[in-house]
Amino acid sequence: METFEHLLYQLHLSYLQARKNKRNTHNQLRFEMNQEQGLMQLAKDIYHRRYTPMPCIAFIIHKPVMREIFAADFTDRIVHHLLYRCIYPIIDRKLINDTYSCRVGKGTLYGINRVKHFIRSCSGSYAKQAFILKLDVQAYFMNMQHQIIYDKVVSLLPGLKSNFLGISRETVLYLLRQTIFNTVTENCRIKGRRKDWDELPASKSLFHYPAGTGLPIGNLTSQVFGNVYLNDFDHFVKKNLKIMHYGRYVDDMIFVHHDKNYLQHIIPLVQTELRKVALDIHPKKIVLVPVDEGIPFLGHIIKPYRNYLSNRTKNNFYQAIQKINQILAVVPQFCWQQLCDIRATINSYLGIMQHANTYNLRKAMLGKLIGRFYDFFFISRNFDKVIINKDFWEWHFSPNYRFTS
Repeated sequence: METFEHLLYQLHLSYLQARKNKRNTHNQLRFEMNQEQGLMQLAKDIYHRRYTPMPCIAFIIHKPVMREIFAADFTDRIVHHLLYRCIYPIIDRKLINDTYSCRVGKGTLYGINRVKHFIRSCSGSYAKQAFILKLDVQAYFMNMQHQIIYDKVVSLLPGLKSNFLGISRETVLYLLRQTIFNTVTENCRIKGRRKDWDELPASKSLFHYPAGTGLPIGNLTSQVFGNVYLNDFDHFVKKNLKIMHYGRYVDDMIFVHHDKNYLQHIIPLVQTELRKVALDIHPKKIVLVPVDEGIPFLGHIIKPYRNYLSNRTKNNFYQAIQKINQILAVVPQFCWQQLCDIRATINSYLGIMQHANTYNLRKAMLGKLIGRFYDFFFISRNFDKVIINKDFWEWHFSPNYRFTS
């Protein structure tokens, strides 16, 4: 039976998860100043069914594409992590293997490798002709219906007498309702200017959708719900359409088959099935090509025997290098954290690039860094990572030293 003390304990564990990679945000630091009091109050609110999500912060980002973000309050992030810890292990077992987003042991690289496997398997190691169909759901998160999400999640959870990490089913369902049915557009603060939304198409903003529709992009729970929402569809593709080589990352779908006509035949069937959950195929993002031609998927162009980085990822890396060069040119003295941030930015791109045929590209991109960069960093022989020159930093950057170029 659920106790208040156990709920508080599980919230503390969820708090430790929520604060990872958020240690320097104002929202998290403000909560941490009175974390014991904050967790105690949150536990009381949940236990007595008084919990209501706090106002979130709405803003626009431009990378990798222009997008609307609703950032949840740190208190609500704790609740999201609690829900994730309670329901993820149960839900994950009921998803098909080839749903890749926000799952332990999967992700973008796993999805890329699976599609490469599909192509090899369906084409008999490229000895036979095979075709790839790629579909995209139009405004996926914007069109998800709250009631459908809730019903689908509940249908995957065990019966009435079950508990989740010692938390009762009633409490889990209560938190699910509070999270899913929260209308973020009526309960938010705008960061920046309202005119920042002028260039964003109406179809990509929750402000233009009716109540009961749409999930905020970025929340941990939204990623899990994104997997659940099309779980029945995934099983339909495997069992009813008999597509063995099928995978999905959020709203990006890949179908590989030896018969081009069959892939054309299933497009209206897919559309009919998606409309059962108020979704549509994006009409401008239907791609049907031979495997030899290659297909863009998860930032890579996948072709037989090789795969390349997409132009968007290359451009983003180039812009990141330009920004680093600007910082190196104007900042007179660096703290250790700044060097770590530069290293993390570059190594994140190099990590992505290592899984494609990019040796010459990595070498060329790193060659665009200005000379001062090489005072602070080493580059590995294979151009696959950068390493901070600790000796240089420790020798030159005492508290009273200022670097002059």
